[in-house]
Amino acid sequence: MGNDKTNMIVAIALSLAVLLGWNYFIAAPRVEQQRQATLQAQALQGKAATSADGVPSPSPKEGGPAAPVPGTLPGATGNGQGAVESREAVIARSPRVTIDTPALAGSVALKGGRIDDVLLKNYHETVDDKSPRIVLLSPTGTANPYYGEFGWVGQNAGPLPGGDTVWTADATTLSVGKPVTLSFDNGAGLVFRRIIAVDDKFMFTVRDEVENKGAAAVSLYPYGLVSRWGKPTTQGYYVLHEGMIGVLGAEGLQEYTYDHLAKEPVLGNVATKGKAWTGVTGGFVGITDKYWAAAAIPDQAAPYTGSFTERTDGATKVYQASVLGGVRVVDPGATATATQQLFAGAKEVNTINGYQKDLGIEKFDLMIDWGWFHFITKPMFRALDFFFHLFGNFGVAILVVTLCLKLLFLPIANKSYQSMAKMKAVQPEMASIRERYGDDKLKQQQAMMELYKKEKINPVAGCWPVLIQIPVFFALYKVLFITIEMRHAPFFGWIQDLAAPDPTSFLNLFGLLPYAAPDIVHLGIWPIIMGITMFIQMKMNPAPPDPVQAQIFTFMPIVFTFMLGSFPAGLVIYWAWNNTLSVIQQYVIMRRNGVKVELWDNLSGMFKKKPADKNAPAKS
Repeated sequence: MGNDKTNMIVAIALSLAVLLGWNYFIAAPRVEQQRQATLQAQALQGKAATSADGVPSPSPKEGGPAAPVPGTLPGATGNGQGAVESREAVIARSPRVTIDTPALAGSVALKGGRIDDVLLKNYHETVDDKSPRIVLLSPTGTANPYYGEFGWVGQNAGPLPGGDTVWTADATTLSVGKPVTLSFDNGAGLVFRRIIAVDDKFMFTVRDEVENKGAAAVSLYPYGLVSRWGKPTTQGYYVLHEGMIGVLGAEGLQEYTYDHLAKEPVLGNVATKGKAWTGVTGGFVGITDKYWAAAAIPDQAAPYTGSFTERTDGATKVYQASVLGGVRVVDPGATATATQQLFAGAKEVNTINGYQKDLGIEKFDLMIDWGWFHFITKPMFRALDFFFHLFGNFGVAILVVTLCLKLLFLPIANKSYQSMAKMKAVQPEMASIRERYGDDKLKQQQAMMELYKKEKINPVAGCWPVLIQIPVFFALYKVLFITIEMRHAPFFGWIQDLAAPDPTSFLNLFGLLPYAAPDIVHLGIWPIIMGITMFIQMKMNPAPPDPVQAQIFTFMPIVFTFMLGSFPAGLVIYWAWNNTLSVIQQYVIMRRNGVKVELWDNLSGMFKKKPADKNAPAKS
């Protein structure tokens, strides 16, 4: 009974781990997400952010000009809050240059020169193509301002372009291959030009020029930033990072959640909390959501200061990721330039990788949260993407990849199932050993080990199929959860989004009854199919002799069925298909080794009436 008790303990531990893991990773974050959404709605009701125009001048310092404190860059200060207006109203009353590319729609504000109006043409809020397109960036004056800004800060240079500066443009539309030049003369000897270009995806290239027509040299610092007003409602999952993100040269990947940033110390002498890295070269800084991101990208060959900051403007939190370049001394008659980039769009894997390769952006692929096990997650996505392009359906790709993995691990699985088959063949001898030694556990274990050695059985070999499946399961879960390619990816029939749970529910007979089923007990067709396949897989083996252990194994498929009801449909389809392949594989191996398949006996035994216990006291 030693092995049975050990197996029972392992089964109980695994069941508890699964239930606790579900509560930790799924249930608790959802409750917190709902709470945060309520608080956010209350905080933003009747509120909005307004433009941030203050551009402080750095103090002179012996030996040269002093760099500005990161928290004092434009966009980090505000002048209070005004009434919320719709995006349409704010955009309509502001002079703008239209953005029109295959991937983006929107506009550049001539007042402030900001890229603050970006919609993603190819992405919608729901699977319905007629639903609203995803709005990424919005101007100040709306409920959730979010924008990219570039420019100069400096000293003794006269008025510099800021949030209230009205630029002139040489064209009305910004499109692929047709850049737009903005111009501004500060009236104090400096002429500013901003050339904005955009590609066919999500990358803006901003080249700032300043020409000194005055009589004295000036010192200026180029900056780029992404500013977000108001704490967004995050997904709240611990397997996904949302918030500030960047690669700061040798400092590597830096990730700060919105709550984490609020715990950082004050930067410099301003009421701004955050973190700054000075003298770094290469990388980017930005703000990321699950599927979308905006990032400021400096010159990859020049040192800069990168920072993440948070401050409060009235009742609104202002989050900012910024880069500050080195000083440019502009002599009379000379021109200084600074070229930076703004990524604003969807985190498409191939697009992100292409920018890293073609533009030389250091570790830009880390914009996608592949997790600690990226060495498994990335190849998993590559395989799925390959078969998607081959078959045109990510659901089919999941089925094919699962089959390929089965073939890849076939030698290990075969040995495991062969060992399990041998274990079944010696069940009578094992029962005899238990009966022979009774409660003498030591001699019982010694006899068992001798039997294993004689029959060349590895008692733990049966664990390998399960252990192999665990990293594959989590890798696929990560891919389904974080990659935008899986968002709204259909399978067949009612599954129109592999990254979302099965939309059907047994509470309304899977749509036959004319009412919407509550989400509290979400159990669709595919989770039920998965539960059936798991039940069949367990019935392939003889029932454990211990009744408690047998009950645990009986209820485990039911527990997993309800637990996976809220998981992405693609993951449930994978699990059901993997169980099916495992049943077929185990059946073939058992027949080859001359071992009886217990499936039909176990299934029929469920409906047989158990004989009465002869030792039970007779009824009077």
